[in-house]
Amino acid sequence: MYLALLSTPMLDVEFAHLSDDGRSRDHNEDCIGFVTPATPELARSHGWMFALADGVGGHDHGEVASATAIAHLSENFYKAPGSESATNLMGRLAKEANVRVYETGKITGPGGSNMATTLVACAFRHDQAAVVHAGDSRCYRIRDRATVQLTRDHTVANEHLRMGAISAATAASSETRHLLARSLGADLFLNVEMNEHPLYPGDVFLLCSDGMHNSVQGSDMAAIVRPGVDLSAAAAKLVALANERDGSDNISVLLIRVRDVERVGMYRGRPYKLR
Repeated sequence: MYLALLSTPMLDVEFAHLSDDGRSRDHNEDCIGFVTPATPELARSHGWMFALADGVGGHDHGEVASATAIAHLSENFYKAPGSESATNLMGRLAKEANVRVYETGKITGPGGSNMATTLVACAFRHDQAAVVHAGDSRCYRIRDRATVQLTRDHTVANEHLRMGAISAATAASSETRHLLARSLGADLFLNVEMNEHPLYPGDVFLLCSDGMHNSVQGSDMAAIVRPGVDLSAAAAKLVALANERDGSDNISVLLIRVRDVERVGMYRGRPYKLR
C-alpha cells in the first residue's frame, strides 16, 4: 500500500430531487435541501450535504418545522471546522436543528405550537457517507440493482418491535405504525441515529418521505433507478408511481449518484490518498 498526501478531491456526485403535494393534500409540508462545495478545498474538508424533512403539526406549522430544520443544516454545514468528522458534524447539526424547531414552535402563535418534523440527511466526504435521521423519513442505497434500507423508522410500533414487545406482523398492522417515537421539535432533547457507509462508483442514495416509501417498494426503486438512468426522470417516475398507488400524503424524493470516489486513509486527523 502506498500512502500519498491527498491533493485533489475525486469524489464526484450528481443529484436530482422532486417534491409533490400528492393527490389529497392542498399544501406540502415536506422540504428538501442540499449544499455543494464551491471550491476544491471545501470538497476536501467538508464534502456535500443532502437533507429531507417531513413536517407534522397541522396546516402551516409542519412546513415551518421542516423548512426550519433544513435551513439550519444548510446554513451551518460549511461553517463547521474542517477537522470535525462528517458523522459528528451531521449529528451535531441535527440536534441543533431540533432545538431550533422546538424554540420556533414555542413562539408560533398564542400558547406556542407542537409542530415537529422528521429528518434524514447525509454528508458525502471522500469515500464515506455519514447518515443521520430521526423519524420515519428514510435513506436507501441502490447498488448492483439491489436496494438496501440504511435507516430504521422511529415509530412507536417499530420501537415496540425492536424491544421484542410485539411481532413483525403485529407491528406492520399496528395503529401506531405511523406514530412517531422521535422527531425534531417534539422535545428539547433528541437522540438522533447516525451511521457511516462506504461509497462506491455507481451507488445511488435515495432519501424520501413516507409518502414515497409507504407505497413504493425497494424493488420498484431499483427497477426505476437503474444504472445510467437520468436521475431527474427517475425522480419523476418514482413520484408518479407513489401517486398512482396512493397519493394520500406529500411525496418527496432526493437521488444522489456517486460517479467517482477518493479512497483515503486518516493519519493524525489528515486524509491520505490510498493507492
